[in-house]
Amino acid sequence: MKLLLSNDDGVHAAGLATLAAALEDLGELLVVAPDRNRSGASNSLSLDRPLYPQQLNNGFWSVDGTPTDCVHLAVGGVFGSLPDLVISGINHGANLGDDVLYSGTVAAATEGRFLGLPAIAVSLTGETHFATAAEVVRKLVRSFTEQASGLQLPPRSLLNVNVPDVPLFALKGYQVTRLGHRHRGPAPLQITDPRGKSRYWIAAAGDAAESSPGTDFHAISEGYVSITPLQFDMTRHESLDQVSRWLNSCN
Repeated sequence: MKLLLSNDDGVHAAGLATLAAALEDLGELLVVAPDRNRSGASNSLSLDRPLYPQQLNNGFWSVDGTPTDCVHLAVGGVFGSLPDLVISGINHGANLGDDVLYSGTVAAATEGRFLGLPAIAVSLTGETHFATAAEVVRKLVRSFTEQASGLQLPPRSLLNVNVPDVPLFALKGYQVTRLGHRHRGPAPLQITDPRGKSRYWIAAAGDAAESSPGTDFHAISEGYVSITPLQFDMTRHESLDQVSRWLNSCN
């Protein structure tokens, strides 16, 4: 089996290195990641310039683009034979609830899924116990490869995995969850540069607003690994009739 690893924290990130080390005996690894931190890049593609992949001394490929660019190149055959499974992470920080709309980690997995491959996005809720998250992914990949049929996700779907930042022995188990929601985040932070001009930092994400049992926020708060199947049909199907009636009333 050939595993494609990518991330959004950059090709030199500790989470990516830990993941690669944990999976190297489970199949052939192809690691393609952005040359720098591209957190929050979401599903953006670089369409205004060519991309320049460079292979590093450790065998990883560095790309001057987004996480989506990296997976797009790899699945497009730029680095040889096509992978069988796309794994994005280990992200430095959680991707819970509404985070999936912005996350470059989830976006890398999404691109793999869009291009027809099974995909997993994995995030650690902190930046300490990467080995715990790596062992969780290792377990999932081994289950994927050892089962005769494997996990058959519907088209254009993937698994979003969040792991508590605790030692492996402290994990309570695994829960299949739905996405929760966050409160609105703080206002952008204004700073003044040395020339007296105003600049703005985007503030941190808001706190959990919907974190009831069954959500990814709740599972993490209780010490469980959260596994959320994601789909990307964003149609609000139950509103189709309502919107149709509204349009008809406008005529």
